[in-house]
Amino acid sequence: MPKLKTKSAAKKRFSFSATGKVLAQAAFKRHNLRKRPQKMKRQARGTMVLCPSDAKTVFRFMPYR
Repeated sequence: MPKLKTKSAAKKRFSFSATGKVLAQAAFKRHNLRKRPQKMKRQARGTMVLCPSDAKTVFRFMPYR
């Protein structure tokens, strides 16, 4: 069986917690921030845990996490 390749885009964007959950940056924080409420910008700081359905896709992209 050949080795599987890790998606380069996924390895740059996602990391894993010690318990195996997928961590990602919050969305909608790049531009047009003047339109967004301060509460939304504050809550989008740091990393967030992905929902299980999205995490399944990331696990497929990163076989050797």
